[in-house]
Amino acid sequence: MLKIYHAPVTRAFRVIWVCEELGLPYEVIPVDFSAAYRASPEWRALNPVGKVPVMIDGDMTMFESCAMMQYVLDRYGDGKLQPGLASPDYPLYLQWCWFAEATFSRPLGEMTNHRREFNPPLDEVIAEMQRRARLSMQALDQALSDRPYLLGNEMSAADISNCYVMRGYRRSVSDELPTHAQAFFDRMTALPSYQRTVAADRAAVIS
Repeated sequence: MLKIYHAPVTRAFRVIWVCEELGLPYEVIPVDFSAAYRASPEWRALNPVGKVPVMIDGDMTMFESCAMMQYVLDRYGDGKLQPGLASPDYPLYLQWCWFAEATFSRPLGEMTNHRREFNPPLDEVIAEMQRRARLSMQALDQALSDRPYLLGNEMSAADISNCYVMRGYRRSVSDELPTHAQAFFDRMTALPSYQRTVAADRAAVIS
């Protein structure tokens, strides 16, 4: 069984959601998200940069959430939630999966890190990161203007990954989403697999 080391709201959310959508068994192991624990030799042995999450599958350990998601799909997905290599949609699938983390998530993460490390945070830095995040949201809204999901009529893991980042956008930039993006967000968050993922996320608390 997959072991997913997770703290609430962190990036394993997308991996858990993929497992829920596939009906794949997994175990969530709550992680102490304190800076002290994440700097400890115990945690650094699993994730050398001290971030969360980590996933273990047998003798395999990995610590990048998008890579985890792709690993789960390739090994256990049986062709679900991603187009085949020969599909004309496969390049777009890769594009939107990478977009979620490399482009859309980056300014949101910079805002979080800036607020954590600097007191008070520099307003102009926060404003620039919000501008970049809004550009990403506009790109998603445009892509969704004529289709329910990023690749068309079929949901993929690219939708899951970007919807996860939308949650962060709503916390850090604005609750108000553009029209098509809002419809997409509502569609994704109405899924039973999403509701189960939210429950698993909330349960990953160190008491």
